Amino acid sequence: MARARETALITGASGGIGLELAQVFAEHGFDLIVVARREAELESLAGRCRKKHGVRVHVLPMDLLVPDAPAKLVQQLADAGLAVDVLVNNAGLMDTGGFADIGAGRHERLLQLNVVVLTSLTHRLLPAMIERGRGRILNVASTASFQPVPSMALYAASKAFVLSLSESLSEELKGTGVTVTALCPGITKTDMYERAHDQHAVARNLPELFLSDVEDVAREGYEACVAGRALVVPGLPNRLLASAVQLYPRWLVRSIGGLVGRKSTS
Repeated sequence: MARARETALITGASGGIGLELAQVFAEHGFDLIVVARREAELESLAGRCRKKHGVRVHVLPMDLLVPDAPAKLVQQLADAGLAVDVLVNNAGLMDTGGFADIGAGRHERLLQLNVVVLTSLTHRLLPAMIERGRGRILNVASTASFQPVPSMALYAASKAFVLSLSESLSEELKGTGVTVTALCPGITKTDMYERAHDQHAVARNLPELFLSDVEDVAREGYEACVAGRALVVPGLPNRLLASAVQLYPRWLVRSIGGLVGRKSTS
């Protein structure tokens, strides 16, 4: 059960996993701070959560890719007197295609949002949690964290960073009352999946068994976060795949990924 009036800040809350996470946190009595570029979608989400769950929702429309966005966001929180009990780093980008074929600007945007913004928000909001002796951080990674994914190379690498950082912090913060959880969903039925489905042969040919429902992913992520678990991989097929990849030799995992990646771009 959530403590009275705890507040969860969720980035990328205007759609997909972020939107569902916001609704699950609201369902369990958390006030919300929702952040994304699309103000209309955030206001719609806020209206539903206020009406259905009676929680307070603060809408902060913001492009997290603008310079110094994390610092500006944290300053807005301070100006409004808002404390963050749960930080959900969900905002992210995914590109598909050959690494050399993707423009440098797109690479830099992906790294900025998936890695730099997540790290900066965590670093800026963590000290207050430690000082209070309680807090939760939920970082949305991916099953791509566990192996190289040719033709999605930088995305997989960025999510491997998120997983490693999350697991490191979960150990570093033991005894402080603050926990860090990495949520590693597989391919989930969201707008991002629809775009990948159109662009990427691997996504188009993925068996239905490996497709996750976004509501299920959000609920498993929420439950792991409030329980303080370091890692959650939603869905039994994805858990089995993530475990199997770690048992095989790296050269074999790399070779299979390379074969699939070459086929997807040929």
